[in-house]
Amino acid sequence: MKKVIACLFSLLLPFTVLADAAEDRKEINEMRDKTLAKLYQEQPSVKKKVAKSAGYATFSNIGVNVVFFSAGGGSGVVRNNKTGKDTYMSMGTAGIGIGLGVKDFNAVFIFKTEKAMNSFIEDGWDFSGQADAAAKSGKKGGEGSAAGTVVKDVEIYQMTENGLALQATLQGTKYWKNDDLN
Repeated sequence: MKKVIACLFSLLLPFTVLADAAEDRKEINEMRDKTLAKLYQEQPSVKKKVAKSAGYATFSNIGVNVVFFSAGGGSGVVRNNKTGKDTYMSMGTAGIGIGLGVKDFNAVFIFKTEKAMNSFIEDGWDFSGQADAAAKSGKKGGEGSAAGTVVKDVEIYQMTENGLALQATLQGTKYWKNDDLN
């Protein structure tokens, strides 16, 4: 009987993984739509930049800062405007600086050139500096942030969803293709 159950489980497992992957893609696509809608509402001129770009990416990230160390992780998707192809990606970040807090934020990357977009998808590194103060829960509260990147031909917009953080850090972030979702 155990062998029969194990055999049935092994036959059903690939379908479970596919269902989970489809659900994950759906959630990431919904995050993309909400993030872009919020950005367009806050900065309407960005909508033209996104439409004219080689492509764009949206990421959702949760970051933690504890005194001199920061870390975070999340997921997102890159859209090639020319082909309409989506590439699902994961991310991890670590940094040094001074700060304290936890925040849930979304980021939009606008790739001015196809070379910059492809380099991001294939290489995925970003070294950046940022400073921000955020105290936000849903629509209540406020934030002030500045983010910079050393990646040529890429613009980044960052929006805090929820959290409480005061930080100034230098960070390294690694983005990579999510093999389970592509």
